[in-house]
Amino acid sequence: MASINIGLGELVVSKNPDDMLVAYGLGSCLGIGMYDPVARTAGLLHAVLPESANGDRSNSKYVNCGILNLIDGMLKAGASQSRLLVRMVGGANMLVSSSLSSMFEIGSRNITSAHLTFQKLNMRLSAEEVGGNVGRTVRLYVISGKMTVRMVGGVEHDI
Repeated sequence: MASINIGLGELVVSKNPDDMLVAYGLGSCLGIGMYDPVARTAGLLHAVLPESANGDRSNSKYVNCGILNLIDGMLKAGASQSRLLVRMVGGANMLVSSSLSSMFEIGSRNITSAHLTFQKLNMRLSAEEVGGNVGRTVRLYVISGKMTVRMVGGVEHDI
């Protein structure tokens, strides 16, 4: 099995059943996975910030742009938007001990941006594990569409 690391602001779409898409150390970032069970196509986005201020869609580090770019990539690979299973992980607020935490709350803002984007697209999440103040690693297996999450210090489980 080939492990493909999805870095900050990146997304990968794959039809190769031997691929496992991984986003390590999601703190305030979101890992958004999409899977089409008929086309057997999987995609994973590692979004960093809530939204692009200038509306530039080219940068997938923004949640709103990244979701649109991930959908585009999935469709180009043969997936159908109506069949997509969408799961979301991350969005922790990592600055819990700081007096500045309420000012930044990037994790919460990322989650809100994703929910608004999916609402505008008339898409529903199949599952989500978001919030808190602990980092997570997410894995998406192209062969089955299985998505797993492991919190720092925790046990890996399906989502």
